Amino acid sequence: MDRCERAREIVADTRRTLGSAAANLDEEAQIELYDLAFSTAELTAAEVMLEYAAQDAPRDEQAFKQALALAFSAEAASNLHHRLRLRPSAYGLGAAQLPNDYVEFADAYLSPEHLSALGQAWRDRSGRLPDDHLDGEKSMIRETFRQFSDERVAPLAESIHRGNTMIPDAIIDGLRDLGCFGLCVPERYGGLQPDDSEDRLGMVVVTEELSRGSLGAAGSLITRPEIMAQALLEGGTEAQKRRWLPALAAGDLLCAVSVTEPSTGSDVAAVSLRAEKIDGGWLLNGGKTWCTFAGKAGAILVLARTDPVVRPAHRGLSLFVVEKPSYDGHDFEYAEPRGGKVSGRAIPTIGYRGMHSFEMFYDDFFVPDDALVGESQGRGRGFYYTMRGFSGGRLQTAARASGLMRAAFEAALDYAENRSVFGRAVAGFPLTLQKLARMGMYIVACRQFSYAVAQRIDAAGASRNGAQMAASLVKLFACKVAESVTREAMQIHGGMGYGEESAVSRYFVDARVLSIFEGAEETLALKVVGRALLSGAHSLWVDLITE
Repeated sequence: MDRCERAREIVADTRRTLGSAAANLDEEAQIELYDLAFSTAELTAAEVMLEYAAQDAPRDEQAFKQALALAFSAEAASNLHHRLRLRPSAYGLGAAQLPNDYVEFADAYLSPEHLSALGQAWRDRSGRLPDDHLDGEKSMIRETFRQFSDERVAPLAESIHRGNTMIPDAIIDGLRDLGCFGLCVPERYGGLQPDDSEDRLGMVVVTEELSRGSLGAAGSLITRPEIMAQALLEGGTEAQKRRWLPALAAGDLLCAVSVTEPSTGSDVAAVSLRAEKIDGGWLLNGGKTWCTFAGKAGAILVLARTDPVVRPAHRGLSLFVVEKPSYDGHDFEYAEPRGGKVSGRAIPTIGYRGMHSFEMFYDDFFVPDDALVGESQGRGRGFYYTMRGFSGGRLQTAARASGLMRAAFEAALDYAENRSVFGRAVAGFPLTLQKLARMGMYIVACRQFSYAVAQRIDAAGASRNGAQMAASLVKLFACKVAESVTREAMQIHGGMGYGEESAVSRYFVDARVLSIFEGAEETLALKVVGRALLSGAHSLWVDLITE
């Protein structure tokens, strides 16, 4: 039997075991659901890797792709079985329900010999990733933004991080010139996205390349326009779309998204910032936190409670577009001429610097009726419009993780090749080779997973639930992996990696935010993926993306 075909059987059998385990759980089994959610994401990534390995390529390239896919599939299966064997009674499984047929497979493809050979292959390739199988247009987009990232972003990234400064105009203006902000806006509103389809894949490719240059100074710049554009396209009036979307596409209107509150975190339905109806508009009162780019932004998409007594609570939320002047500093205060004020203070963070994340307070801040997304028809629909935007944001965050990991991997490999200890290059030691093997393997898996999700959404026009599920799975997986990959990159650097003058220390602290924003991993694992598992949908890939 073909090795990859055997791997598919192993993954399919492992999925069935996962389904049997999930059938014995309920929502209170949070530790078990959390583990199964990650295994679901890993197994989905393994399926993607095996599909990727089957795509035609020159012989050596094909062999390398297959070696990566086999090792990754073995690791995904082993991880689930390890989790199950830690607490078999909690999953209601007996010894007979814990198959061992994956053990021989894992022994072969997770062996020191196989992993060391993979590590050496990465050395021989100088860290070059295998063929991405993108078409000519997407390859040209990648090359354009890779060049911009190398020439305009990377040289400024360290000074932005260490000085905790705002992203300079040289980066923002350059991205305007490239049309970057129009990637999420349809052509009829001045953007680059086709009117009759979505192009999530293009945004993923661009986000990955910009994040490789800097997560905080470039990789996140198009996530907020994506969320705002999707919300407007979902629920905005035609007048609102024509008012804001062309300005977003041109990069003339920089935006922020304000959902999180100090006492709610990822519990979006519990938002309490109040919007009180008055003649001609609304008064906003309350606080928000972690509003990234709020100072520089000329528009903030704010989720507020317009109907406090409506049940369920999420039906009482509405979205507003708050317009204000742009500020470059770490704090600001704006008095609205028609009444009230809004103030913001940048929250000091260990990483993800450049855009600044703000704590906000609204005090009787007036917004007109036409600032309510959808106007009268949009009242109480804010939660749904926000979720539409978040699916794109989560997919982009997975791409950000891929770009950040690539930067860390490239730096680690370069250092390991040029640093000698005990008379030998660090890269030549078996342990380093196995580290490089796993780092590169996970980067390829994350990249291909994000591409696969984007392509299926673009091609199938996935349902809202399907798109949310797929985006949640890839974010859950990629962001967790980014922490371990950047950690290993720092470890390979030794003491140099701990110094701030080394870029790899920035990659490490930047990676830590990925599992927190755009949906904390606990929320995605328990409330999105976990609930789907409890409903019996343990495939969560073909089923939900095409439902």
